[in-house]
Amino acid sequence: MSDHPLPPPATLAEQVRQRLPHFGDVTWVQETGSTNADLLERTRLQVGGGGLRPWLRGAHLQNTGRGRAGRNWQNRPGQALMFSCAFDTALAAAELPALSPLAGLAAAEALRGLAGPDADVLRVKWPNDVMWGEGKLSGVLVETTRNPEDRAAGHVVVIGMGTNLTDAEMLSRELDRPIADWAGTGACVPIADVVAAVARAWQEAVVQLQAQGFEAFIERYARVDALAGRTVRVLDRGEVLQTGTAAGTDRHGRLLVRTNTGVMPVSVGEISVRTA
Repeated sequence: MSDHPLPPPATLAEQVRQRLPHFGDVTWVQETGSTNADLLERTRLQVGGGGLRPWLRGAHLQNTGRGRAGRNWQNRPGQALMFSCAFDTALAAAELPALSPLAGLAAAEALRGLAGPDADVLRVKWPNDVMWGEGKLSGVLVETTRNPEDRAAGHVVVIGMGTNLTDAEMLSRELDRPIADWAGTGACVPIADVVAAVARAWQEAVVQLQAQGFEAFIERYARVDALAGRTVRVLDRGEVLQTGTAAGTDRHGRLLVRTNTGVMPVSVGEISVRTA
């Protein structure tokens, strides 16, 4: 399985469905705009019938996919593994930002369990870029919407991930930065195992976050933290706000940056982080 071909959509959907019998709905299509957008729209309109959440939707091709900060993201069929999950959560609005680093952590832990003998180089660059060494392997996008069935019941969180299966060398040249792919991890498992492992990890993490807060994940995040102890620049719209040393996360899931004037918490959605 060196080039990691994807099974036909209907086949992959059935394989994932067998591994996630507790999911209310699992679909996989050849092409769509964005699997995150599909699940958000279905949630808002309550369309699609049958099946209580969690839901999972994957696509061989996304033509309007996007990453954090609204960046466009596209792929060619078979080059990337892309899927999203929708979960109910009773988290308060102030707790929702912690879902972003949580999703990266859970995905990294799940992929580590499937990767080859060098799995310890699989880490998370805050908030949720999954890295293989210095190369980006997966991007994660977390979005939320009010629960339309019962606004008092909280929110629906949609977590999507795109993982490079092949083409790391070509993408590294095109993007002029290190890119990794799943073929390079040495993993020899069915693609459906990868999807199911990440989906289960997300579900378990969301439930635990709701019960215990992000404080329960601080030590786990430290074990996969790609930035710990490294000099980072904190940017907002390209402007450098701070330079300091990454010092883990706090109980809200914020990145801590140690500077000359103290430790500064960095909030998800406000800034991006680049190693200096």
